[in-house]
Amino acid sequence: MSGIIKAMVMSAGVGSRLDPLTKFVPKPLVPIANRPVMDILFENLLDTGVKDVICNTYYLSDKIIERYKNNNSGINFNYIKEETLSGTAGGVKKCQFFFDEGSSFIVMSADGLSNADLKKGIEIHKNSGAIATIGIKRIYPEEVSHFGVVVTDENGFITEFQEKPYINEAKSNFINTGIYIFDYKIFDYIPENTFYDFAKNVFPKLLKEHAINTFKVSEYWSDIGTLEQYKQSTQDLFNGECKFSHAPIVNTDSGSYIAEDAVIPKSVKFVGNSVIGKYSSIGENSVIENSIIWDNVVIGTNIRLSNCVVASNSIIKTDLSSQIIGANEIIDSKSLKI
Repeated sequence: MSGIIKAMVMSAGVGSRLDPLTKFVPKPLVPIANRPVMDILFENLLDTGVKDVICNTYYLSDKIIERYKNNNSGINFNYIKEETLSGTAGGVKKCQFFFDEGSSFIVMSADGLSNADLKKGIEIHKNSGAIATIGIKRIYPEEVSHFGVVVTDENGFITEFQEKPYINEAKSNFINTGIYIFDYKIFDYIPENTFYDFAKNVFPKLLKEHAINTFKVSEYWSDIGTLEQYKQSTQDLFNGECKFSHAPIVNTDSGSYIAEDAVIPKSVKFVGNSVIGKYSSIGENSVIENSIIWDNVVIGTNIRLSNCVVASNSIIKTDLSSQIIGANEIIDSKSLKI
């Protein structure tokens, strides 16, 4: 088996659960601490020794391609543009040409924020002889109904999948993280030009014919696919639960923030943990509490922003609480009236 490991990042999703943030920005470019989540994912792959990456793109594909086709990160970025969505496995099948016969490769989702030890996963996969190895994460039992649950034997091989089971019916509290390590033989189980899904189509068949292995992700993992998870992931960063390079955290008497090239007067008060994007400006005497502000946002004077996300190029002229504001909006007291 070749030692060269390549990777695919599944990047075709529309990200509808993050609307309105994804109206103008594809999900892989949604920022965490002012860094697109795909940047962080590429950084983790490089740390693992993976340089050759392919992405299947669909929604706002040109924005992804434009950002990475001439990147200086060290990633050899390749891509395909899908004209129609083809499912998780169908998208991987379209990238078969990129991978080397006889070798293993990694498949990850572009909305996964993780410090998973991929080197450990690759080693476990190669030693197991399995066609597929899935990264699994232990979660609180009360959360299992939101995820695909994985049931394993004492050696870590999968015996059963449960898709979002009721708490009292769950046979495990380990979930599928969407981090996969595949042998090239996986392509034998995915038909061409067919909408095909790993969870619904490939894995049930593979489970009957071959062992699917697992590796435990004890490190940080989060799916930023929903607005609540997106906000929580930012809080997790401030709490030291996940680690990646970003601008320094500035601590004040009342709160903390991360900012880059932003205009922040000394009279601004921070409460909790917030992120301020590049070239954004905050007016005098404003209060920013547990909020995420993207690039080129203007916050007026004497404004209180609490538990909000404001996408790029918006202007905020009134107090906001627990609001999600899309890009290019002008929000005043009249805009919020129903």
